[in-house]
Amino acid sequence: MTSFMEYLATALFAIAIVHTFSVPVFARLANRGGAHAGLWHLLSEVEAVFGVWACVLLACMALVSGVGDAVAYIDTRNFTEPAFVFVIMVVAASRPIIELVNMAVRLIARVLPLRNELAMFFVIMSFVPLAGSFITEPAAMTLAALLLRDTYFGRHGQDGFKYMTLGVLFVNISIGGVLTAYAAPPVLMVAQTFNWDTAYMSTHFGWRAAVAVCINAGVLTFLCRTHLLDGSIGGHPDADDAPVRPAVPWVVIAIHTVFLVGVVVSAHHPIIFLGFLMLFIGYAHAYKRHQNPLLIREGLMVGFFLAGLVVLGGLQKWWLQDLLAGLSPTVLYWGATALTAVTDNAALTYLGSLVEGTSEQWRYMLVAGAVTGGGLTVIANAPNPAGFSILKGSFPDGAISPLKLLLSAVVPTLVAAFMFLLPKSF
Repeated sequence: MTSFMEYLATALFAIAIVHTFSVPVFARLANRGGAHAGLWHLLSEVEAVFGVWACVLLACMALVSGVGDAVAYIDTRNFTEPAFVFVIMVVAASRPIIELVNMAVRLIARVLPLRNELAMFFVIMSFVPLAGSFITEPAAMTLAALLLRDTYFGRHGQDGFKYMTLGVLFVNISIGGVLTAYAAPPVLMVAQTFNWDTAYMSTHFGWRAAVAVCINAGVLTFLCRTHLLDGSIGGHPDADDAPVRPAVPWVVIAIHTVFLVGVVVSAHHPIIFLGFLMLFIGYAHAYKRHQNPLLIREGLMVGFFLAGLVVLGGLQKWWLQDLLAGLSPTVLYWGATALTAVTDNAALTYLGSLVEGTSEQWRYMLVAGAVTGGGLTVIANAPNPAGFSILKGSFPDGAISPLKLLLSAVVPTLVAAFMFLLPKSF
């Protein structure tokens, strides 16, 4: 029987979703100043939304059921993913890693039969998301967002280009991590239960995702080719006047790469990857001349967002699991795509994995739908808040419109949907 707290959690979850779509309104109120500008600014922070409403839920739980029950509920939640996203953001966004990725992007761009301006943009929007299958989706999102911010999002205006790029980025990151069984959160949640390994993922999901990623990136590059070639889309106007910093030594890049690999390999063991983070911060402080400011604040805010999603999402099983169990494979696919827009796709696939007696086709449709819809909103996929946090300062009022993001992601989402629905045998 559904409890009062489950109903309350669902109501607060719905309020948080509405709040997420309302952040531009609060951002405009904050920019007007006034006695309550600080409060409006807090409410305009998308990364704070689910954390704030999760705190409301815990406060209500403590009042209704007692502090002991509230603490017991928190103790049963798994916060490994929020902690991991925080750590991988800090490490992946370090200057040595960014320089390494920049060199790789330039190298791949030279091989492509395109003008360098077009090839660079295409590589950032395609190869970097696909690299998420190996370095994890949060790391790929962090790297791609930083490259876009510093190279293409620096100028004021150009909102149409920015929203189109953001929509494609979120979709490509969501589907770009399915070449392996460990990099995409919605796949990771079911891989062991469904007995899916990397070979299965690459043959059933991977090639379809790779084609969809390249189509999305290619179409976006073609549509924006005029602006990319004439230089009207670029970084900060005074970037050419900025002092040139010495290149990062290769030994420093190698050590940072070891830290990144260590965090990725230990993704399921928070004590280990948090230990790597402590060592990394110490090393970065010792060689500050080779560093940019670490994304500590941004990483913590994203972790807070995801932790709130874990707390609120943990009490949605009462309606979500029964809904998934009653759907046919085809209806499930489109239902999962739509539901992902209003709930985390990893939570969706996890609840689906609890349904007994499902066919292989049903399981494929569940996961395919979850990753297809992972770019529609900021809450749809765990890495999205990381990209949101890094890029929001490039948009008017320092806020990204969730509605415009949704509209921008519709076409690349349909491309991904077409690829995952291509005939196959089970």
